[in-house]
Amino acid sequence: MILCCGEALIDMIPELTLQKTEGFVPHCGGAVMNTAVALGRLGVPTGLFTGLSDDMFGQQLVAHLHASNVDLSFAVTSSRPSTLAFVQFVEGQANYSFLDENSAGRMLNISDLPKVPEDVSVLFFGGISLATEPGAEAYATLLDRERRERVVMLDPNIRPQFIPDQKRYRARLERMLARTDILKVSDEDLDWMIPQPLPYAEKIAVLMKRGPNIVVMTRGSAGVVGFLPDGSEVNVMAERVDVVDTVGAGDTFNAGLLCKLDELDCLDIQTLRKLDSDALKQALAFASKVAAISVSRPGADPPWAVDVMD
Repeated sequence: MILCCGEALIDMIPELTLQKTEGFVPHCGGAVMNTAVALGRLGVPTGLFTGLSDDMFGQQLVAHLHASNVDLSFAVTSSRPSTLAFVQFVEGQANYSFLDENSAGRMLNISDLPKVPEDVSVLFFGGISLATEPGAEAYATLLDRERRERVVMLDPNIRPQFIPDQKRYRARLERMLARTDILKVSDEDLDWMIPQPLPYAEKIAVLMKRGPNIVVMTRGSAGVVGFLPDGSEVNVMAERVDVVDTVGAGDTFNAGLLCKLDELDCLDIQTLRKLDSDALKQALAFASKVAAISVSRPGADPPWAVDVMD
C-alpha cells in the first residue's frame, strides 16, 4: 500500500449562478488527497492519513474518498471545521485563498499519529499540510518514525502566501528532504527553494546532495525532466490537450509516477538507487498522460485506469 499523508480540503470553485452572478461551489480537493484519489482510481492500493471534520464538508470528502477506493482507516476525525480553499483563476492558473484556522487537518498533533503497518511500502508527503503547525510537525515526525526501509516521495507544492514562518518551514523541509527518495518539484517550487540565479540543473544537483535519489521537475506545457543518481537527465514532452483548468494536475502527475514505478517493480529503495533512464522515462510519460487527462476536465477529477488504457 501507498500511504498518502497530508491535507484533504474543500476547493470552493467559482461558477456562475442562475442569476448570472459569481458564486462558489464546493469540490473535494487538497494536494495530498488528490494524489490519493488518483492512485485509488488507477487501481493502486492506497490509504490516506489526514485530519477530517465531521461537518458537511468532511462528509463530502469521506464519500469522495470512499468512491475512489481510498482506505480511510488511518484518518483522524474531529468536530473541528474543514479547511476551505477559495479558488480564483487568472489566465488559466489557479490562485488560492485559504480558511484554515483551527481546522481538523491543521490541528493534527503527534498523539494522532498512526502505527503504520508493514504492508505500507511507500509514504507520500506534500502540500500545504507541511506549512502550518501543529499538523506540519506531526507529518514530519511521522516521516522520522516510520521511514525505515520504506520509499518516501515528497512534493512540497509550495504556496508562499500560506507559509506563516518561512524559516521554520525551510528547516522542516530540509529535515524531510534528508529522508526522501523521490522529490517532485515544479519550476516555481525550485526557484523558491533555491532563489539564487543558477541554471535549473545546478539547482537540482544542490537538492540531490540534500537527500533525494531522484528529482522530477515539472514545467507545465514545456514538459517534465527527471534526474537520476548518476547525473543523467530524462526529458518527456507534455501531452497536447485543451486545458480546462489546472487544479490537481501536479497531484495527478504524482499518482501516475508512483503507479508506473509500482507496475515496473521499482518502488523499493535499492531499485530506485539503480533506476535506469528507460524506466524513469516510462514513468514520466505515464504521469504526463494521466495529468493531461486531468487538466482537460473541470476541477480535480483524476482519471480511472480505464481512461488511460491504450
